[in-house]
Amino acid sequence: MARSELRPIVSLRSTAGTGYTYVTRKNRRNDADRLVLRKYDPAARRHTAFREER
Repeated sequence: MARSELRPIVSLRSTAGTGYTYVTRKNRRNDADRLVLRKYDPAARRHTAFREER
């Protein structure tokens, strides 16, 4: 069974400039714009904003 294009896999890159990434899925119907989540960056050792990259 194919995965739905409604919930694509996106990569979240740290805005702290460490290069650390998270991989998650997002709902395009609810979040059409680029996703920004505040998550823990182990390289920076603090919580930072992670922005969706394409």
